[in-house]
Amino acid sequence: MSTPASPAKPDLALPTAAPSEVGVDGQGVVDFLDAVDAAGDQELHSVVLLRHGRVCARAWWAPYEPDDKTLLYSLSKSFTSTAFGFAVAEGLLALDDRVVDRLRPRGEVDERTATMTLQHLAAMATGHHADTLERALAADPDDPARGMLMVEPESEPSTVFAYNNPSTHTLGAVVQEATGQTLTDYLRPRLFEPLGIEPGWWDQLPTGRDIAFTGFHLSTDALARFGQLYLEGGTYAGRQVLPEGWAALALARHTPNPAEPNPDWQQGYGFQFWRGRHGSVRGDGAFGQFVVLLPEQDAVLVMTAATENMQGVLDAAWAHLLPALAGPGSTAADDVLAARLRDLGLATERDDPSVEQVDDHILVTATTPTAVGWTLTLEEDGQSLPVAVGRDGWVRTDLAVGEGRGVRTAARGRTEGDELVADVVLVETPHRMRVRTGPGGTSVTWHTAPLGRPSVVDLATPRA
Repeated sequence: MSTPASPAKPDLALPTAAPSEVGVDGQGVVDFLDAVDAAGDQELHSVVLLRHGRVCARAWWAPYEPDDKTLLYSLSKSFTSTAFGFAVAEGLLALDDRVVDRLRPRGEVDERTATMTLQHLAAMATGHHADTLERALAADPDDPARGMLMVEPESEPSTVFAYNNPSTHTLGAVVQEATGQTLTDYLRPRLFEPLGIEPGWWDQLPTGRDIAFTGFHLSTDALARFGQLYLEGGTYAGRQVLPEGWAALALARHTPNPAEPNPDWQQGYGFQFWRGRHGSVRGDGAFGQFVVLLPEQDAVLVMTAATENMQGVLDAAWAHLLPALAGPGSTAADDVLAARLRDLGLATERDDPSVEQVDDHILVTATTPTAVGWTLTLEEDGQSLPVAVGRDGWVRTDLAVGEGRGVRTAARGRTEGDELVADVVLVETPHRMRVRTGPGGTSVTWHTAPLGRPSVVDLATPRA
């Protein structure tokens, strides 16, 4: 008796198309990339453009590679919102649940905090006038979610917008309390598996609780699938993945924010998604991590980057990509774009002093020649970090930092006179360092320094 064949698993990879096949002018995409390059303060690490559900442009800048799972910073918030949506649909939570009924505060709360709901957390409408992270940590260093409940809002909840990291952290804490799982584990069968995604890791605070407002690591392709899911109203590969109606609710404008400093941050806020110009909606994170939905054009733009001028990246997209999406495109333009996307790499020869910061606690203790370049030994907080540096290309190193954590670097170097100049990229983050060492001394500078203390050790991630 023969064994019945297992049903075939659906192909969850994003389909591809030439730009002209989906009405995209490849020259306009080239113009966008050229504009970002020319700006001088914007550095792309990867880009994916989807039109009508098909990938028509995709690229990584060496040493970044397709399988790298990079730190999303606040783009993590949109995944917290998604977990919240599942919990609401499953009856574990409700939008109008009071926060204090779901997360027991450590002391008496004020009257405004007592009325705060989960919807207020999701919409950044807690009544606070500014981010409360420092005050929440001061109130409870071990649990900033409960610490935020000790920070009295200046206004009634729902009356004012303030981008407030502990608002998301508290929402994530409530979801994790209600489900009994981390955000990653809760989302795995509901979101990641239906999209064919292998998630990265989510940094935690306290241990055992994913930091809902930052710290998630994911690949660019996974972000593209996530964006397409929301663009299609919660369906992917013909299957309803998100709860019915959640995508529309999460992407809707819930809180006005006209006082924000940049035009694409003034168009209103949804449930952990920003409204933008030209009918766009997006999740984004510090230094240019973007999932941009363009419903009117039936398109998704995904980028990872290292820039402190995120508005400039969006300005370039509106100036060049929107006309490109008007088409019609041509096979000649397709070829021009394909050539532009080949053999991309970071422009390490270009100095950008406006975004570099001197680091005085990372030391250079040794430089050793090797067959392919050098071994550069750095020291930070008593940790010795031997980084392989390539002479003619990028060389990767997995550094053990202790307690099951590590850092993945890619480095290349060159000599300038009697100095070694090495660029060390932390490929699981947007960040890189430049190390100069020679007879005259050494220096370490950061290109887009990590938020908080510039640190290699602090950016270490879990290792199996």
